Amino acid sequence: MMPDDEALLRRCADGDRQASALLINRYSPRIMALAQRMTGSREDAEDITQDVFIKIFRQAGNWESGKAKFSTWVHRVTVNRCYDRLRKKRETGVDEVPDMVDDATGPAGQLHARQTADRVKAAIDELPDRQKAALILSHYDGVSNIEAAEILEISVEAVESLLSRARRALRNALQGERAILMGQENEWDASGTV
Repeated sequence: MMPDDEALLRRCADGDRQASALLINRYSPRIMALAQRMTGSREDAEDITQDVFIKIFRQAGNWESGKAKFSTWVHRVTVNRCYDRLRKKRETGVDEVPDMVDDATGPAGQLHARQTADRVKAAIDELPDRQKAALILSHYDGVSNIEAAEILEISVEAVESLLSRARRALRNALQGERAILMGQENEWDASGTV
């Protein structure tokens, strides 16, 4: 049976490298995915993942059991690091949009998937940070509203409000492109009607 997070954390505090490796293996895919979705950059996500583990291992000896779930705390630290990185990018004006293309489809399908992903990502990137974080935690990471509230340190009602505003903003931002995003652009005739 695999040790729970808190047991591993206590072992990390005692210098157990195997426990550290187990925590890294357990959490790095989630941290990396969340950070990449939030920042849009694999490089930034790798840096954030490293920063999060440095913080975990530095705080291992100070962990207070029962205050919060370890997984919730890890998500909170990750989101906060992403906010910091996004803020820094805005200040310096750096903008990257690396995305992976699905090789399972043909060239036309790949192009359409890439265009769709780029349009949706651009719309998500325009959301305020808190709306973006709530949407990514809820939609991409599958975190419940209760967990998202703990991670973002707000009420469940506030999470629901952020999600509602984020979805409305995305719907408005992508409204004119709905047919294109749904792959129906060829159904339009020259007059713009179906």
